[in-house]
Amino acid sequence: MLTMMLLCTTLSVSDGDSIYCDDELVRILGDGTPHETGVDTPELRTYKCKAEAVAAQSARDRMLELISVDGVRVEDSGERDRTQTRRRLVRVWVPTPTGKRTAGSILLEEGHARQWIKGQKIDWC
Repeated sequence: MLTMMLLCTTLSVSDGDSIYCDDELVRILGDGTPHETGVDTPELRTYKCKAEAVAAQSARDRMLELISVDGVRVEDSGERDRTQTRRRLVRVWVPTPTGKRTAGSILLEEGHARQWIKGQKIDWC
């Protein structure tokens, strides 16, 4: 699958694993393969317990910090999620002192996200 950089004049956060590229809602990937592996953060609007709500706010806030770094790039994987919204699946590349990393891998490393694996349910409570 051919990937390409998206030109986003503005980036904003919907929640820990979804951002807006201009007015388009897109879903972030980690370093995984679309539809097989990725990242998942707690639900900000449909949380099931207080712990999930708190973790969702933390993930959203961290994603906001990550997309605010100078030099962030958004790469379209060429795939769309399989929900009704059919969001683009993207990798958000964040410059770091040692090169660049995906925002998804940073969220995983810092505990704001969990590894998503096809068919697996994640319970944040």
